[in-house]
Amino acid sequence: MKTKQSYLLAFLSIILFYSSEDISAQNTDPVDPTFYQGYSWRNIGPQRGGRSLGAAGSPGRPNEYYFGATGGGLWKTTDGGNEWFPVTDGQITSSSIGAVAVAETNPDIVYIGGGETQLRGSITQGDGVYKTTDGGKTWRHLGLKETQAISRIRVHPTNPNIVYVAALGHVYGDNEERGVFRSKDGGNTWEKVLYVSDKAGAADLIIDKTNPDVLYASTWQVYRKAWKMWGGGPDCKLWKSLDGGDTWVDLTKNPGMPEGPIGKIGVTVSPVDPNRVWAVVEANEGGIFRSDDAGWTWKRVNSERKLRQRAFYYSRIYADPQDKDVVYGLNVNFWKSTDGGETFDIRIRPPHGDHHDLWIDPNDPNRMISANDGGGTVTINGGQSWTEQDYTTTQFYHVMTTSDVPYHVAGAQQDNSTLAMPSDGWRHMLGRGPGHGWHYPVGGGESGWITQSPTDPDVFYAGSQGALLTRYNRKTGQRRDIQVYPRFFSGEPSSALPERWQWTFPIMFSPKDPSIMYTTSQHVWKTTNDGQTWEKISPDLTYADPETLGETGGIITKDMNGPEIYATVFALAPSNHDVNTIWAGSDDGKMHITRNGGKRWTDITPKDLPKYSRISIIDESKFNPGTLYLAANRYQVDDREPYVFKTTDYGKTWTKIIDGIAPGHFARAIREDLQKPGLLYLATEHGVYVSFNDGAKWQSLQLNLPDTPIRDLVLRDDDVVLGSHGRGFWILDDIRPFREAAKINAENKVTLFKPANPIRGIYNATIQYYLPEQADSVKIEIMDAQGQLIKSFTGNKPNGRSNIPTTAKGLNTFTWDLRYPGATVFDGMIIWSARPQSGPTAPIGNYKVRMTHGGETFMTDFDIEMNPNLEGITAEDLQLQFDLCVDIRDKTSEANEAVILIRKIRKQATGFAAGTNSQVSAAISSMLEKLTVIEEDLYQVKNQSPQDPLNFPIKLNNRLASLRRSVQGGQSKPTDAAYVVFDELKKELKGHLDKMDAILKTDLKKVNQMLASQNKAIKID
Repeated sequence: MKTKQSYLLAFLSIILFYSSEDISAQNTDPVDPTFYQGYSWRNIGPQRGGRSLGAAGSPGRPNEYYFGATGGGLWKTTDGGNEWFPVTDGQITSSSIGAVAVAETNPDIVYIGGGETQLRGSITQGDGVYKTTDGGKTWRHLGLKETQAISRIRVHPTNPNIVYVAALGHVYGDNEERGVFRSKDGGNTWEKVLYVSDKAGAADLIIDKTNPDVLYASTWQVYRKAWKMWGGGPDCKLWKSLDGGDTWVDLTKNPGMPEGPIGKIGVTVSPVDPNRVWAVVEANEGGIFRSDDAGWTWKRVNSERKLRQRAFYYSRIYADPQDKDVVYGLNVNFWKSTDGGETFDIRIRPPHGDHHDLWIDPNDPNRMISANDGGGTVTINGGQSWTEQDYTTTQFYHVMTTSDVPYHVAGAQQDNSTLAMPSDGWRHMLGRGPGHGWHYPVGGGESGWITQSPTDPDVFYAGSQGALLTRYNRKTGQRRDIQVYPRFFSGEPSSALPERWQWTFPIMFSPKDPSIMYTTSQHVWKTTNDGQTWEKISPDLTYADPETLGETGGIITKDMNGPEIYATVFALAPSNHDVNTIWAGSDDGKMHITRNGGKRWTDITPKDLPKYSRISIIDESKFNPGTLYLAANRYQVDDREPYVFKTTDYGKTWTKIIDGIAPGHFARAIREDLQKPGLLYLATEHGVYVSFNDGAKWQSLQLNLPDTPIRDLVLRDDDVVLGSHGRGFWILDDIRPFREAAKINAENKVTLFKPANPIRGIYNATIQYYLPEQADSVKIEIMDAQGQLIKSFTGNKPNGRSNIPTTAKGLNTFTWDLRYPGATVFDGMIIWSARPQSGPTAPIGNYKVRMTHGGETFMTDFDIEMNPNLEGITAEDLQLQFDLCVDIRDKTSEANEAVILIRKIRKQATGFAAGTNSQVSAAISSMLEKLTVIEEDLYQVKNQSPQDPLNFPIKLNNRLASLRRSVQGGQSKPTDAAYVVFDELKKELKGHLDKMDAILKTDLKKVNQMLASQNKAIKID
């Protein structure tokens, strides 16, 4: 999606401010961050939305809406939902926005609350409340940081300084910053006006529009651990205030309400009739309850389970603003009632299911925004049609890259499918329309690990919930389920399962033997025949604490289908050095190793890694046997600190390596560089870190990356690739200088790095150089293998386009597009179906780079390689293509240079003719008439606008330029016809140039002889 300029400028100013602050404070870092501050992360998409729990619009601005992404920040549209853009990047420090409220009296005032209260297994915690007073350009933190999960924000309908916050509080532990908070000064100060206990927070909140002193709220007693979500109890209540929140009355036991136990409650009040209140109540005899006397008595009007299934994830109900009998219920599906809630027989169909929030325009009930598991979507016709959810708020669990060129990036998207997409290029497979890039599924499902066959690049293995493990061939579309133990489970506790399969579980091949594939339950499994049979090669490698294997969901509604399956092997690392060595880490904090192929396993759990730690990713060093890096987290037991370890002796001893990681940035994944030992990359809940000294010190590598959970990162070639849980895939391109960063930083000398070999037709040449201080100018020259100059580029600014050398302190990047100089062109030239100024693409071979700075020169070289995807093409073919393109370019230049010369002669001659006698004037006129005939044969002089060539016939220079476009359009040997046409055009050009030469030798000579008496001459040099 496009980003509006004003928001981009605000974002950049904030990034620059914090970057300068961070840089000045990090003078103890092994590498000065100015070294890499010129880098930026590249988001590749996909344009496919992820989960949203909060959305709102503006009554006064019918095209303006917001939705909060659970991992992607706040997004805004000003054109009715056609185009969305993020407005909180760089300004908030937690990416999950679960509540959004726009002030009705001033739509520039927007409040947002962090965290998620629809408590699925992959929730992200928030850090309180933020506010904007300029429509999202700038944001201010208002506190309530330890609420962590905010369900609702409600703004007084006539006074935007009065605002209420419904906070669920810590999901993973007891805390007192829960309940309903009120501010009377626009969020500057807060008071807690409703509090039940440190185990229950507010799940819903609504203001009576007819009397804003009347509020309804619900409290929910609930907690979640990695192994359990448990809701319901005596603190689950429905409340009412008659005095703006000063005091509250418990409505839960009023006549008509269900018997306990009670669970989650959603509530709404009709703006048409304030006596009409609805509540969706989780109870054994639960359902939709309606009061027609403002909550004092109730009647169950609907008991359908479709409106109260999986109560922990839904339980939202909304009154129509203009019809007291219309009410909407959100659950898996989106339902409408027109009879006061007695029947919900109208299904509304947004583009995605799992519905969490709804805003309805109080002036036009047909205008709504829905927040669901696909993001925010807008309707202006009551739900008959909706805007697309094509923005990058995608939530991935893992990331992998393929062996394709360019490589593809793949992951499993929450509440969607697996997805693979090109990292760069592949334009021949892009769909039409904005945001509709090419991607494809690779089997498995929403939560799975993905791996590619090491022997057949078209074959993928992917998992998902319920132990699903598929083999998928993208070339043929063949799919086979090869799961280890196809005993499906759902609604059962972990203790009832013979094999415990987590929501996401490892699937990987042995680096030493491509015929061996592993996967894990609480055991490690191995296959050597593509999943036809599996061998269990380990005992239970977990604590398997019975306390963590029980039922989950709550007192009333159980929920057991995968996320809470616990005590499993969550991380696996078959050795890079020995086929019999395998490392295994569990989601409850156990670490094991086998060095004899699974016959015996040794417990090597770090003593400083507590029980109930999820070992998320482990990465064995590619350089040093016995060295392993471990990233673990404990946020699901309310401990948000990082746990990162390394061992160099097969787990006999461990070192904790967390220096430099910010508090609360708990670890998700760790990877070692593919070429540089001890160069490490760390994925955390809030971004990315790098260590240049084997984990002794971490430095932020956030750059332009928004605050978003990074669930996994991998390295492919010279790139770092991220899988975020809220903002899709990101790539840090070409990190080769990082491998020399410590040495460069210590020496502090100008350095020209050897470029990676570009691939013709896919990757251009990226030339990187380090400057210890900002320079006045930098010149870069590209030469062929013989040292002949191809192109020269000079820059004198610290920032600018990538095709002009920059002069900034630190790392600079220049890109050569692999093209030789183009043909000579002239001002105002209009050519159809060609760009003569774009030169021929360099052929396969060796090239040199010379950089000049401050009187010094630096040299390196690289090879242009052939695209491995080409079939039936040789380097010799491409050389022939290049040679012909150069010849055509040169002839095009000759034609254009002739036009330039004719116009130069005309300009001089016309000026001289006015001041001469009739004989000289006649001679000049005769000469110009002859030259004009040639000019008009070389170029269509009638062209004045880009599409005039459709009206006036093209001439020779256009035919030459278009022939070169044809020859270099792709990578192949020129056709015989290309040579035939070129010979014809060359002959035609020679004829015109010969005539012109004759005119210059006779007519021009005669004119100059006549002008000599006046000390004048028409010059052609």
